[in-house]
Amino acid sequence: MPIKNDIARQKGFEKEQIACDWLALNGFNIIERNFTAKSGEIDIIASKGGVAHFIEVKSGTTFEPIYAITPAKLKKVIATTQHYRQAKKLYGAYQIDACIVKGESVELVENITL
Repeated sequence: MPIKNDIARQKGFEKEQIACDWLALNGFNIIERNFTAKSGEIDIIASKGGVAHFIEVKSGTTFEPIYAITPAKLKKVIATTQHYRQAKKLYGAYQIDACIVKGESVELVENITL
């Protein structure tokens, strides 16, 4: 079913773009998008005020998107964040956030943890 996957990928890209636009308007510098490693993917890597933000983007209309970030998903994000930090020799302050996109509305949930 490549067509269904292509549609889902396109919708995901559109939501990530909405999130990036919102982040930029709120003082974030977008460093990278869709960083992929064996451990997983980081949707957006941004910085603000000397802090690196590793951001998972979630969207949905039939449920609260934050609940799509399961403990298993968060473990992958954490592992991929560590991989990125080691590869880029990034040793400063960082945090893992979620960016919730509902239509054109965006909410940043900072410092998500297990």
